Amino acid sequence: MDFLTIIQILDSTIRLATPLLLACLAGLFSERSGIIDIGLEGKMLVSAFFSAAVAAMTGSVWIGLCAGIVSAVLFSLIHGLASITFKGDQLISGVAINFLASGMTVLIAQDWFSQGGRTPSLSGDARFDSLDWPGAVAMRDAFRAERAGDGDPTGLSAIYWDMISGHTILVYVALLAVPVSWYVLFRTRFGLRLRAVGENPAAVDTAGVSVVRLRYASILIAGLLTGLAGAYLSTGLAAGFVKDMTAGRGFIALAALIFAKWRPWYALWACLLFGLLEAVGNRYQNIELVGFELPVQFMQALPYILTVVILAGFVGRAIPPRAGGKPYVKER
Repeated sequence: MDFLTIIQILDSTIRLATPLLLACLAGLFSERSGIIDIGLEGKMLVSAFFSAAVAAMTGSVWIGLCAGIVSAVLFSLIHGLASITFKGDQLISGVAINFLASGMTVLIAQDWFSQGGRTPSLSGDARFDSLDWPGAVAMRDAFRAERAGDGDPTGLSAIYWDMISGHTILVYVALLAVPVSWYVLFRTRFGLRLRAVGENPAAVDTAGVSVVRLRYASILIAGLLTGLAGAYLSTGLAAGFVKDMTAGRGFIALAALIFAKWRPWYALWACLLFGLLEAVGNRYQNIELVGFELPVQFMQALPYILTVVILAGFVGRAIPPRAGGKPYVKER
């Protein structure tokens, strides 16, 4: 494996980790407030569909992005209504959202486009283009010219033009969301109150702060982030919507959240780890190990196998917010 191949794998890692990271941060805000969000998968899926569908109909990826965010926020409000206002079981509510999104997206897609539950392929202004940083194109062309000649290029410039430059804007938004999330949660009054609600909502209520308002704020933030994640899947990473295209990424994001112990920076590295395994699985479909060729299906299942292995005992002691999953009933 040469240096350029490693850079290309790391480039794919960043792309594939982006939806996981956005969903993981969404779960982080939700669970820090005491609301368990199993419905990350469903909100990503509904956002992916409406982003692609509206982008295909309008020809504008930005309108599609707004549609995806709005749909994810609406599903978050449904979850909040069930688990906060009506104090229902948060796990059941999240599972219901996943089922609803899975069936609804295919049904509406078939009704609108009659393509077997898919949307039309996106192109041009209907999908996100990659952003080339200053000088990246020139460096790439110079590298290719040198490689085609008699020179011996090192490939170090590929770190800039292939791994750092050339991503869609949502990739950079996801990376920027990590320090922003850390600052909001650990350096602002809102973040302090949000974390307190997830640990001891009665104490927050006694201090005169609305527990309901804070928890709704957290699920709205989660809706925004899952909306970005779903939109990226269908208009950035892919060029349209297909049935169940999230492929369990919402659940992997939850596993990454537990692995990260509900901390933003740890969440970044956890998601990059899952993204790396997916990138390796996509690039190396057939690997021979000690005279035995690993099947393609095993390589494709690597991220999911890692999810099970991590949750089975490699997380260590991960203590969730104490009030997580418990509806708050105000004492009269």
